[in-house]
Amino acid sequence: MSSILHAIRQQAHDFHPQERKVADYILQFPGNVVSMGITELAEQSGTSAATVTRFCKSLHFRGYPDFKTKLAADLAQQTTPLSYQDIIAGNPLRDIISAIESNHIRSISDTTRLLDIITLERTLLAFQQARQIDLYGMATSGIVAMDFYQKLIRIGKRATCFPDPHMQITSAANLTEEDVAFAISYSGETPETIEALQCAKERGATTISLTKVGVNRLASLADISICASSLEEGIRRGDMASRIAQLHIIDILFAGMVSEQFDEHIPKLEQSYRMVRKYRKDKGR
Repeated sequence: MSSILHAIRQQAHDFHPQERKVADYILQFPGNVVSMGITELAEQSGTSAATVTRFCKSLHFRGYPDFKTKLAADLAQQTTPLSYQDIIAGNPLRDIISAIESNHIRSISDTTRLLDIITLERTLLAFQQARQIDLYGMATSGIVAMDFYQKLIRIGKRATCFPDPHMQITSAANLTEEDVAFAISYSGETPETIEALQCAKERGATTISLTKVGVNRLASLADISICASSLEEGIRRGDMASRIAQLHIIDILFAGMVSEQFDEHIPKLEQSYRMVRKYRKDKGR
């Protein structure tokens, strides 16, 4: 199933009644929508162009052209033989290996098609200019936040990442307009993560979210929202595909930061590597 259509179907009850008309039409005739202009879609769904635009932005697309482009790519990908597979009792190890490979490849592919270059460029600019970067996340998303943290400190960026939600708010309370708060939550509804980002926003920091595609509180709160695939249905045992999707985006952001300021960051990466080799006790590992 298309990741975008899945998100629309899951969150149909969250839309305004007029926006729900747009959602219903898209779910019924997705193939037609990719060749329609905004006025035609508005007429066919019995709404207005303004409603269509609001609908697209509620899903955190930049507008109808952006939504239509990503929907077309999403629908085209449905021809792929790869599909998400759940954990099955007594499954042979060879089949488990194949299933996990398929899930991870599909997660990365689905997420890549959802990425918006302008949004990523805004994120990179915010990170490069930030005095401090706060990272928030709980459970699996907290592990992803910690992964980004260890990457940032290797290039000399001032960053914090606390697994304790009270410490996240404590850190957020000391942010300023010169800082960035980056919150990670697959569902976009994790209370502790929302509260930390809300605190950072009240302090004037630039707020960025990483969630699944669709309507959710965390993305709506953030100044900049980045979306990953929303198709991890049935394999929530361990949050495997969502973790891979989030790490995929983290790696893109980190590589983008280093590439943009290559001469500044590469010496720091090399220096940290040399110092770790020099001081670690077990030189053979």
